Amino acid sequence: MGSDPGSTPTRPRRRLRQSDVTVVDKSMMRKAVGGMVVGNTMEWYDVGVYGYLAVTMGRVFLPTAEPAVQILFSLGVFAATYIARPLGGIVFGRLGDKVGRQKVLATTLIMMAASTFLIGALPDYALIGAAAPVLLVVLKLLQGFSTGGEYAGATTFITEYAPDRRRGFFASFLDFGSYMGFALGAAVVSVLQVSLGEETMTAWGWRLPFLLAGVIGTVAIYFRLRIEESPVFQATQAAQAAATDAIAEAQGRPRNVFVMVKEHWRPIVIAVMLVAASNTVGYALTSYMPTYLTDSLGYSALDGTLLTIPVLVLLAVMLPLTGKLSDKLGRRVVMWIGAATTVVLVIPAFMLIGHGAQWSTLLGLGLLALMTALWVSNQAASLPALFPTNTRYGGMGFAYNIAIAVFGGTTPLIVQALLTWTGDELAPAYFLMAMSVIGAVGVFCMKESSRRPLPGSMPAVESDDEARELVLTQDTNPNLDLGDLPFAAEDAAREARELSAAR
Repeated sequence: MGSDPGSTPTRPRRRLRQSDVTVVDKSMMRKAVGGMVVGNTMEWYDVGVYGYLAVTMGRVFLPTAEPAVQILFSLGVFAATYIARPLGGIVFGRLGDKVGRQKVLATTLIMMAASTFLIGALPDYALIGAAAPVLLVVLKLLQGFSTGGEYAGATTFITEYAPDRRRGFFASFLDFGSYMGFALGAAVVSVLQVSLGEETMTAWGWRLPFLLAGVIGTVAIYFRLRIEESPVFQATQAAQAAATDAIAEAQGRPRNVFVMVKEHWRPIVIAVMLVAASNTVGYALTSYMPTYLTDSLGYSALDGTLLTIPVLVLLAVMLPLTGKLSDKLGRRVVMWIGAATTVVLVIPAFMLIGHGAQWSTLLGLGLLALMTALWVSNQAASLPALFPTNTRYGGMGFAYNIAIAVFGGTTPLIVQALLTWTGDELAPAYFLMAMSVIGAVGVFCMKESSRRPLPGSMPAVESDDEARELVLTQDTNPNLDLGDLPFAAEDAAREARELSAAR
């Protein structure tokens, strides 16, 4: 039969071709993972050092205050770091979506290493008086600004490099590096405490872990500069450079952060809920427990540190396992388990820790590590998948750092305040339970992203054979929706131009 002469002929939607599929370069994948892991290790090494020296830092920079005020000051300075993170996330996120992930991530790492090193060289209260704590806050704010672009960029970078079916496993190595960095910071502090003693640590020994950050940072920067830009970002940039005005308008980045929030408010809210839940548990274990064990349970600073090191190593080892589990079962399933585990086990965990015996403290910390692993291992793979390529770094940086500023870095301060205000040793457990309920709402609202292409990206696989199989099974593959792939936007723009010309 002939077609209606007055109608506009329809062209079938373009199908997935093998040339559309990204085959991951395994060598570059290893370099990308290594380069991102060392950066996260550097970031959390500083967090670990400061967390385990919180009591000492209060004595050094506020020596005339009461011990309780010194502790609150140290935890307050730690929380202040996170005030600058949202601004850093916005600035570096916009730059990362515009000029590339790799360049921005090298910059954030240099700033982070430099500010940590300078803390070690900072004059103390005995030398310059009240200016000392002010300068400490300034340097911690600079750290916060740089780290605001670090985690969001690193997760974006790794998820864009990783093959779809193993994204959870590879992305989990970012947090593996984070907690190993924290354990490294704890180990360095422990060695110094044993070898130098408390008096020498307060006098000048506290500087050494921060100065060591200069060495670690130099190594991390070397590895990061050797990484090439992510193939997904390169492909997006190339497509935008060759696109017509209509396509560029459809695919371009939001003009500013307000437009971005308006266009992507739903994934931003979901990301904030997920980050709030996962990081309150994580920061309670890593950043608050050293102070809690020392100040509330009467452990020495050394014992408090030594008790948490094996737990941190255990947590780091669990992360790739739970990340791999999310590739098999799905991100949502593993996070549901994390939420349920926290609600059910967090009170027993704090009761075991509060019992006071070393075996019960280790067991309680181990339960917190399990909760953290189930929540955090999914974060690096799930959050970038909420945003399209052209705004992934910016959207991720904004949402993640807002949540971290409000719920993550303030967790030690909030928990300590709850304990002081209520006198209830289980008050921190109730807080973590509430945050996991909020996180569960976020899990309910998010789409499953396991084994699926990132939004705005073509599928990524590990071999040519896998690419051929994906093309052959594109009509029956439950993890592939052709309507979500980038060429759908091109088809729509082309059809719109043809319809306009016909009119």
